[in-house]
Amino acid sequence: MKKLTAYNLERLKVMVVDDNRNMRMIVRQVLHALGVKDIAEAEDGVDAFKTLKVFNADLIITDWLMTPLDGIDLTRMLRTSKDSPNPYLPIIMVSGHTEAKRITEARDAGVTEFLAKPLSVEGLYKRIVNAIENPRPFVKSPNYTGPCRHRRKDNNYKGPLRRETDKESGENEEDSALTEGEVKNLLEY
Repeated sequence: MKKLTAYNLERLKVMVVDDNRNMRMIVRQVLHALGVKDIAEAEDGVDAFKTLKVFNADLIITDWLMTPLDGIDLTRMLRTSKDSPNPYLPIIMVSGHTEAKRITEARDAGVTEFLAKPLSVEGLYKRIVNAIENPRPFVKSPNYTGPCRHRRKDNNYKGPLRRETDKESGENEEDSALTEGEVKNLLEY
């Protein structure tokens, strides 16, 4: 692991979105400990979306559960809305709900990183550094907009295109059957 001082984060502009004032204060203190100075806060997704039109954030740290607009809805709005201030903005989702289906839902909404509560300085630092060091290509398709959901690169993959929508026109079902090795490669993602 890199030292927590490996990056100078003082010029990073961060938006913290959480309906719990105490949690926003904790995240703010952690960010200050990491050197971040320019921090804006929002109580929910609606407030965040409005604030992002005047606060040019480099990163969002958002809670999942908020009303009236939660972190998932905020992510989807930022990624797909025609009036989005920045659809490419890295988003770190923070939640105490860490079931696999929740993490998958966050990923499929366009979240860049996921961080389980309770929040730690090291955990948040790792997510920020990963967003900086390992930016994933942005995908825009009819069913998904956000960072590429495939984290691991498999240089040995020699199979067909990975997505169902990547099929070449005119290909019939019989020709598109996957071999056992191709299925195994796909399941590893």
